[in-house]
Amino acid sequence: MVFRFARCVVALWPLLIAVSHSAVIADEASKPNVVFLAVDDLKDWVGCLRGYDGVVHTPNIDRLAAQGMLFTNAHCASPKCAPSRAAVMTGLRPSTTGLYDNGHWWKPNLPEVVTIPMHFRASGYKVVGAGKVFHHTAGNNPPNQWDDYFKLTFRNDPWFRGSRVNYPWSESGPPPPGFPFSGVPGLGHENDWGALPIPESQYDDTLTADYAVDFLRGSHDRPYFLACGFFRPHLPWYVPQRFFDRYPTEDIRLPQTQAEDLRDVPAEGQKLASARRSDLKAIVDADQWKQAVRAYLASITFADWQVGRVLDALEDRQDADRTIVVLWSDHGWHLGEKQHWHKSTLWEEATRVPLVIDVPDSPAGRCETPVGLVDLFPTLIQLCNLPQLSGHDGVSLQPLLQDPMSSWDRPAVIEYHRGNAAVRSGRFRYIRYHDGGEELYDHRSDPQEWTNLADSERHADVIRQLSKWLPKRWAESAPTKNAFEFDPQRYSWRNKSTGRVTSGD
Repeated sequence: MVFRFARCVVALWPLLIAVSHSAVIADEASKPNVVFLAVDDLKDWVGCLRGYDGVVHTPNIDRLAAQGMLFTNAHCASPKCAPSRAAVMTGLRPSTTGLYDNGHWWKPNLPEVVTIPMHFRASGYKVVGAGKVFHHTAGNNPPNQWDDYFKLTFRNDPWFRGSRVNYPWSESGPPPPGFPFSGVPGLGHENDWGALPIPESQYDDTLTADYAVDFLRGSHDRPYFLACGFFRPHLPWYVPQRFFDRYPTEDIRLPQTQAEDLRDVPAEGQKLASARRSDLKAIVDADQWKQAVRAYLASITFADWQVGRVLDALEDRQDADRTIVVLWSDHGWHLGEKQHWHKSTLWEEATRVPLVIDVPDSPAGRCETPVGLVDLFPTLIQLCNLPQLSGHDGVSLQPLLQDPMSSWDRPAVIEYHRGNAAVRSGRFRYIRYHDGGEELYDHRSDPQEWTNLADSERHADVIRQLSKWLPKRWAESAPTKNAFEFDPQRYSWRNKSTGRVTSGD
């Protein structure tokens, strides 16, 4: 197997459509297929990245990494699901689009933006998908993006989903016997973990993989773009028991922590770290920290199993040798590091992610150069010889795919909420918050980011150099969901202020 309301859009649209899709498309038979695999909330705890201080069972991600180019210093655009995924799928950072958090719909705010699936469709590809690729809540995955799409289904646990805006297809009901399965009081539905009383065949990620496998077993008369998004290890950590069994409790290693870790962190960083800390406290107070880490690990291995099913189906195809495979995660996750639980910080634990790009006839290897997921769209355009789009915030990674030691002067830039950003170079992480607070960590001597060097005069030049990569302009926050009326049947949004209707059907 050789595998960026309105002002912003007006300014960007001429750039983003600076291409004529009516141009003659190159011979379709020569175009590579693309299998685009997303794994939710997956930090660097995979075997090939060695982020976990113990054994993590990810044989399928690891074999893909061995066959393709593994980017060992890859980072998300934002450590939150919706803004991260919007950045990947549009090639535009949150500071460009104003899409800073999960409360923003991308389509009614950027109605003319060209996304990855749209561009592939317009370029002659059959474009299909399943699971969580865009953010999974209603209004984030318009039907007009795809030729066909298998919507993420929720584990037959409708008690877990009550919002009519986010989950209009869900009918909430009473919890089943045994809920919460974690046994930790006060955590609530989203933070639960355990094995559901349903067959493995009915789990959401199993159904997502089923769709992808069935597609790959079919015949296709034109090149295809298959996107497949797995929900695990996103909360709740519900996976079949056999995946828990892979991790005996006595073998679980807790993350390295330091009691005074936040003593040199500025106020905004401490604020981000304290968000939802009550979940960590509840878990620790219930003496269930190891069990929670075990559940996260089990969820990783469950996701890896589904990745393997898709890779196996691809290997059986005659066109496997002209199919590009991309595997990525939207952001990382804290399991107690820096006294934080969840994502939504600008530290390494929340931003470093697995990224593998396997391109036919390209060398396999490891690339230690810092890169960002916002680079994926321009990379795919170049790899698949699609019409060029101007205005993207990322750049093509093709030079690094050909030679991972290629000269590269760009660090990875990560943003979270308006005005907060991190810059990750090969050695350092620099963070500046909207109020001017700063952090600097030397990953050569301090991979846990325990010692903030921002006040060190010796490192002033490092800060000057890295700060040049911070966003020069921050878009105003886009209107939130409250600014629109969303019709899930017609898949359209009406702006309550202007009356403008945007259709995604």
